Amino acid sequence: MGDAMTFNLKDIMSSLSDGVYVCDLDRRITFWNESAERITGWAAGDVIGSRCFDDILCHVDKDGHRLCGEEYCPLHRAMVTGTGTRAPLLVYALGKDGRRVPMMVNVAPICDAGGRIIGGVETFRDATAMVHDLERAKVIQGLAMRHDLPEDPRVTFATHYIPHDIVGGDYYIIDRIDDHRYGVMLADVMGHGIAAALYTMHLSQLWDRFRGLARHPAACADRMNRELFRIMRGDSSFAAAVFGLLDLEERVFRLAGAGGPEVLLAHADGTHALLSSAGRPLGVDEDAPYEEAVSPVRRGDSILLFTDGAVEVMDASHEPLGTDGLITILRAQGHPKNAVRMDTLEEELLKYSNAIRLEDDLTLIEIRVGESF
Repeated sequence: MGDAMTFNLKDIMSSLSDGVYVCDLDRRITFWNESAERITGWAAGDVIGSRCFDDILCHVDKDGHRLCGEEYCPLHRAMVTGTGTRAPLLVYALGKDGRRVPMMVNVAPICDAGGRIIGGVETFRDATAMVHDLERAKVIQGLAMRHDLPEDPRVTFATHYIPHDIVGGDYYIIDRIDDHRYGVMLADVMGHGIAAALYTMHLSQLWDRFRGLARHPAACADRMNRELFRIMRGDSSFAAAVFGLLDLEERVFRLAGAGGPEVLLAHADGTHALLSSAGRPLGVDEDAPYEEAVSPVRRGDSILLFTDGAVEVMDASHEPLGTDGLITILRAQGHPKNAVRMDTLEEELLKYSNAIRLEDDLTLIEIRVGESF
């Protein structure tokens, strides 16, 4: 046999079809391969020696968050937490020609022989074709989730929806039933991505068919469950959901649970209650019973509905935030006197987690009963 062939690590990385760059702990770029140049247009000479958060790549995520700070930067978090990506992240980089380049990104910390973190590495590939189709699907899904309501001085609604991927498995609707009643549904289809998103479109169709039952949340849950069971049986999918009716005439909130998280009712005096109604997730059991719970509401109350992406966030010790942790974050915001600051709440959830991004879809709905109530 001939002599064993040896390879230079730099030559190996330069031959990869994926872009690769390496940073030190100050996030100063020390290596930039040829594919990175091909994908972004930036040559090695343009970027080596610069820090990755300098005004070169200007990474943003799918939701427009600038990633070059600390909390949102995947590479920074990998070096701080010692944990790389478990699945590729969708990131948009600024190409040298000024266009945004969608990329699927993986990051990992680099350790020396003693296990000490000395830098980080990012690999990426062009995702333009995939993202084009997903962005079109996102627009269609967004049209199905609505709360385009006439102004009502007695009540205000705020929503915040962040899918894990470009499209996700959460679905919500807020619907004015008559002059004094508003129906609301929040559902979380198991999983995320294309399959879950398709199920949310079916939920939208079902709501349009059965919105006449919205005055009776348990009856609405029953009919939608039976319809979903017919298409989900044989599949492992289901939808955890909450159905609600805000009745401004009777001054009550009616709730039917279908496997979704509890609903937080916060009073103006700072006290709160967790509202729940037992019921199996939609699509699991055709004959599942649903019950209705009724809670009085008064002036200044805040009703917060959320999917489990808001409470199942894990910290570095794998401890979930839980509902109590969510309430703690809200109180630090001055809630319920102040409305929920949705973007700030999302940042606090990310800080709590040991992940580079939130691991699930996140949807929040706040209903605030006004002073005219």
